[in-house]
Amino acid sequence: MQKHYDAIIIGFGKGGKTLAGFLADRGQSVAIIERSNMMYGGTCINIACIPTKTLVHEARRSLCRGDRDFAEKAADYKRAIARKNEVTGFLRGKNYAMLADRDTVDVITGTASFLSPHDVQVKTADETLMLSGDRIFINTGGETVIPPIEGVRENPRVYTSTTMLDLEELPRRLVILGGGYIALEFASFYAEFGSQVTILERSPRFLAREDADVAESVRKALEARGVTILTGTSVTAVRDAGAEAEVRFLLDGTERTLPADAVLLATGRRPLTAGLNLEAAGVELTEQGAVRVDEHLQTSVPHIWAMGDVKGGLQFTYISLDDFRIIRDALYGEGKRVISDRDPAYTVFMDPPLGRVGLTEQAARDKGLDVKVAVLPAAAIPRARLMDETTGMLKAVVDAKTGAVLGCALHCADAGEMINVVEVAIRAGKDAAFLRDMIYTHPSMTEALNDLFAKLA
Repeated sequence: MQKHYDAIIIGFGKGGKTLAGFLADRGQSVAIIERSNMMYGGTCINIACIPTKTLVHEARRSLCRGDRDFAEKAADYKRAIARKNEVTGFLRGKNYAMLADRDTVDVITGTASFLSPHDVQVKTADETLMLSGDRIFINTGGETVIPPIEGVRENPRVYTSTTMLDLEELPRRLVILGGGYIALEFASFYAEFGSQVTILERSPRFLAREDADVAESVRKALEARGVTILTGTSVTAVRDAGAEAEVRFLLDGTERTLPADAVLLATGRRPLTAGLNLEAAGVELTEQGAVRVDEHLQTSVPHIWAMGDVKGGLQFTYISLDDFRIIRDALYGEGKRVISDRDPAYTVFMDPPLGRVGLTEQAARDKGLDVKVAVLPAAAIPRARLMDETTGMLKAVVDAKTGAVLGCALHCADAGEMINVVEVAIRAGKDAAFLRDMIYTHPSMTEALNDLFAKLA
């Protein structure tokens, strides 16, 4: 027997769960489908932002305990994993109850696939359900890209960013394949726990998306923690050597081998559409495999929408939340919110964190813009001195004619909070002088924006 709903939401991520609650408040019947009972709340809560940032925090606490032997550090790590599980378990349960306790919402644990534009089949552990919906929202998130490297799928010491979070024993030697932002966060906190970390980056340039000086600042900070970074590498195989894995790679035309207790695949993520049978619904994909959407997140089928990582683009939980706002506005507002009207800040939570918004200096110059650039060492900030966190730098890029803030990179303590201030100023149309003359509390890291933007006066 088929059950009908006003809305079917496939995936329990940030955008989907927020939309489910909103629609329920408007009296609509909602089915929200999640394939795993360990993923209520979505990627961020369970396998990304929250667990990794919990480990970042715990690694910092472990580091503050001073020099100790590996066994003591490993004990800290094991306790950190337990605390991570406690945090994610609490939030997962809270998110489930938030929707399951509503009279008009059915939370269904199972695998969804389209039968037609309005009909969805859900295979649960016990039965197969047939659902129909007036509107359907796809919110299935993303998955790790597994590179075609010999041995990575079979080796028990090879992990993704998801499975690595369940590893309870601290690896003495961790090799990370990839040098992107996920790689940097894992490298930072594992090094602080006490692992010997090596990053193997395929690109000849480290952090190619950032300006060279910012990338160098990040590199020095990681190397100071004992992380080894090798660029221009080509990994050819990961072999099982009994008590360890062997990572084989080419560097400068020479084959080399690295022993590892754990190997992390930080080789990117892609939209998760497998098994949805989107063809039956007439939903189109992009060349990159994402669900194709318009400015208002409608797919090629007008009553089907996509939100979060599955539609491609920036993969941040706050983007998924803003996707909800766009859909809310399209359905019940003025339809003015669009995906092109945002250029959000982001933060990589290494130690110290890297926050960035807008254009890099190189990107601005490539556009032919006349720019002014200011750089301030983190060591010049009084708050950084008193916290003994003087690593890093601050950089601002401003239009030389108008004073408009084009971009900002902050590699310093509290960068994740400071970058939000700069983004608000940019979105409000405020110029460099506004940030230069703003009154900030003292002593704070944010007041360094006075000095940074004063260099552009």
